[in-house]
Amino acid sequence: MNPKAALADIWRLAGMPPDALDSVALTGAEPVLPSTFALGTAAQATIAAAALAAAELHRLRTGKRQRVAVPMRDAAIEFRSERYLRIDGKPAPELWDKIAGLYRCGDGRWVRLHTNFPHHRDGVLKLLGCEHDRAAVRRALEGWKAEAFEDAAALAGLVVTATRSFAEWDAHGQGRAVAGLPVLSIERIGDAPPQPLPSAGDRPLAGVRVLDLTRVIAGPVCGRTLAVHGADVLLVTAAHLPQMGPLVIDNGRGKLSTFIDLREAAGRESLTGLLRDTDVFVQGFRPGAVKGNGFGPEEAAQARRGIVYVSLCAYGQDGPWAGRRGFDSLVQNANGMNHAEAEAAAAAQPKPLPCQAIDHASGYLMAFGAMAALARRATQGGSWHVRVSLAQTGHWIRGLGRIADGLACPDPDFEAVRDRLEELDSGFGRLTAVRHAAVMSETPPRWARPSVPLGTHPAAWPG
Repeated sequence: MNPKAALADIWRLAGMPPDALDSVALTGAEPVLPSTFALGTAAQATIAAAALAAAELHRLRTGKRQRVAVPMRDAAIEFRSERYLRIDGKPAPELWDKIAGLYRCGDGRWVRLHTNFPHHRDGVLKLLGCEHDRAAVRRALEGWKAEAFEDAAALAGLVVTATRSFAEWDAHGQGRAVAGLPVLSIERIGDAPPQPLPSAGDRPLAGVRVLDLTRVIAGPVCGRTLAVHGADVLLVTAAHLPQMGPLVIDNGRGKLSTFIDLREAAGRESLTGLLRDTDVFVQGFRPGAVKGNGFGPEEAAQARRGIVYVSLCAYGQDGPWAGRRGFDSLVQNANGMNHAEAEAAAAAQPKPLPCQAIDHASGYLMAFGAMAALARRATQGGSWHVRVSLAQTGHWIRGLGRIADGLACPDPDFEAVRDRLEELDSGFGRLTAVRHAAVMSETPPRWARPSVPLGTHPAAWPG
């Protein structure tokens, strides 16, 4: 599928005005990253969808149309933004734990472990009964069948997937469930009168308040994208929750950051107070998990009529894996993409994509859905629920088609992307980071706030 068709499909799925598509220019061609999957198309279409939605909100505010342009190469580089981050001129710390990755089990099949959070690492080691060492993990997994270990890990609340082919995933209950879902959904969950966008400010999302309760890549990219178009984004986390430091820095651009502990009554009360003055609530907990603290979509719509509630999960709201935890690297391993990439490369083991494409695409789709829902709120009223899952996004990327010579594409290193980098101050030192890929004629995207350490700000909206 070509990028313009991919963008048009997403745009129409969200019920956005078709004539706006005449205002976007998509340049460049595949391949731009070493992959047989159309990752440049996925990057260009999702980043363009979010930018075009911002332009549409600007039109609703001012009556003015503007041009939007997204070069494919620039979009693909932004899909790997965490790879190019430098702090005071030095590479960011390693993201991956030393035992994370691929292992062959006793039945000859492969599993991928995600152990970057301490509790996931410790749980895997306990399940295997071994020490924190790759050789020890390899020996322990020789006593397991891949799918049996996948199931045992899921039962223990851990994050592991067995490698599957497309045919195996398509026959799996979760693969069948995902195949029947759109790449995103926007559902009305409550009544409220139309709420025009704030009149103050000259940016598409000026005055729009966003609570960002997400971690790692996909959800934080959503908040980062809303911030680049002018929203006040308040990142909410807690001191006890594990984080991946370089991702906090890269995805924290444009955001405020506060600590709220939802295990405590005072924390829940604080979040409820913020929610009453919030426009967009973004969360990436497992389905139903945040509802246990009183902040599910229905509760949010009651507390704040007109809320736009954005949910991210790993495998979708339906199917036998709906409640499972997951990350991009695990989804692309389970859904056949790593197996297919390995076949194309004649590789001896599963081959991961050259970026966390599912995460990044999901983040831009979440931001796009949030802005499409804000447009509906402004014209129709109502409270809205936007849903995105990593598995649905992976299925969508697969549907974009394959690039015959994609693996021959050079892998762009730091020197190759220097033209796409900017330097800026932050609460962590001087950053070198990837600029936003979208170009807008009237409201150039920019992050007005620097990345800051978690918990820097009070739990309050700026005055």
